[in-house]
Amino acid sequence: MRCLYSIYIQTYKIKQNMKIKPITTNTRATMHKLTLLLLLFSFVGCSSISTFDQHAYIQTTSLKVDALNLMTQATDSFSIHAKNVAELKTNLQKVYEYERNRPKNEVTAKMWDLLLSTDGHLLGGFLKRWEDKSVLGATFVNEEKKIISDAFDQIAGLESGKIKK
Repeated sequence: MRCLYSIYIQTYKIKQNMKIKPITTNTRATMHKLTLLLLLFSFVGCSSISTFDQHAYIQTTSLKVDALNLMTQATDSFSIHAKNVAELKTNLQKVYEYERNRPKNEVTAKMWDLLLSTDGHLLGGFLKRWEDKSVLGATFVNEEKKIISDAFDQIAGLESGKIKK
């Protein structure tokens, strides 16, 4: 019961955050998918999802900081930061593989899929757009940072809401 309650609270916080910030239609749809995944998880129950993993939580929060710091540089030419982008992508893929191969962790892996998708409007799409356009505007970067920060928070929130061993 404790697990379902914490999921309900996390979903409520996510919905509240979505109401506060103006989000584009495509991004809203992506965030809506993440929220639906959390709701699906709550109906399925705690026994069908992995337990809390401190390593996964630390990696998620660490990569959030790295990604947001690198995103700030998107007002510069991509070529200047290409090495840093490649390093971030490698670290993101490592965490994704770790999450994807944990037993009963499909919900978290799907959230990472959405975050990293180059066709989406989260981090993968942002990095692709930066590479394609070479330089991005400061306003766009700042708005995207808010959205991507929220997406990382949802992944970290799901992990921290899992039952601890």
